Amino acid sequence: MADVRKLTENLFVASQLTAADVAEIDGAGFRAILCNRPDGEEAGQPEYSQIQKQADALGLMCESQPVNGSQISDADVDSFSDELQNLPGPVLAYCRTGTRCTVLWALSQAGHRATEEILQIAAAAGYSLDALKPRIEERAALKKS
Repeated sequence: MADVRKLTENLFVASQLTAADVAEIDGAGFRAILCNRPDGEEAGQPEYSQIQKQADALGLMCESQPVNGSQISDADVDSFSDELQNLPGPVLAYCRTGTRCTVLWALSQAGHRATEEILQIAAAAGYSLDALKPRIEERAALKKS
């Protein structure tokens, strides 16, 4: 199975999934899958439709919110947050390595959690997001105003 890492009780992130991984994900108790990777980003990667087909067959919710990892916008973050609120948990979000999903989550938590807590949660899952600190703080300040 893909490399799955816990961020919160309701959100886990993973590297690229395959259709074969979906049965294991279902067996692990996940209720939804969120894809943050665009189709065709890398040669040979499984298409989202393959993951969705397998998830549908098992009764798992499966949504796609493709995001360019080098250009994550505030609109991307807001859409990610909306998806998490609408999907039944626990949710497994995936991209190429899990970093993009973790960045989306971290930015979505700005103003809801302390910046250091966000960075510590990400680090505990194996993702160093220290370079993201100014953007998290900027988003938190905007939410306060």
